[in-house]
Amino acid sequence: MTKSPHLTRNNFVKGVVGVLGTIMGVVVGLPAIGYVLSPALKKSTSEAWIPLGPLETYPIGVPAPFNFTRTKINGWEKTVNSYGVYVYRKNDSDTIVFSNVCTHLSCRVIWHEDLQEYLCPCHDAHFGPLGEIISGPQPRPLDTYETKIEEGNLFIHFVEG
Repeated sequence: MTKSPHLTRNNFVKGVVGVLGTIMGVVVGLPAIGYVLSPALKKSTSEAWIPLGPLETYPIGVPAPFNFTRTKINGWEKTVNSYGVYVYRKNDSDTIVFSNVCTHLSCRVIWHEDLQEYLCPCHDAHFGPLGEIISGPQPRPLDTYETKIEEGNLFIHFVEG
């Protein structure tokens, strides 16, 4: 018996089902793979102008604390971080906003009115009213934020990431 060179109906159906199954797998699979991998490929830096409220609420010559929160989404994980700043208003038009994080080991600094300085409780770092180094192990002055005033409200440019 010699085999026929023609394709049998059974082999034809198997071939068509295989090709159609592969096409459907690719059509469904590629978007699913993209969905799974996309959070890991996203850039994690973010920046925003954070409103600190009306400028006149901050007294001249006295550092005033301000706290705010930012939500960060990393993949499917959502975290809310709390940040703090000190607003130091030199006069009616000149305002400096400092981070409340010590530049030594990232502890939170506290303004001491009686000493007229920011004090880091972790390693005894002292900063002056304008964020300058007075004494301690810190490598640089307190970090400052870029500020702007729009319609009487104070904003800081916050970059995270």
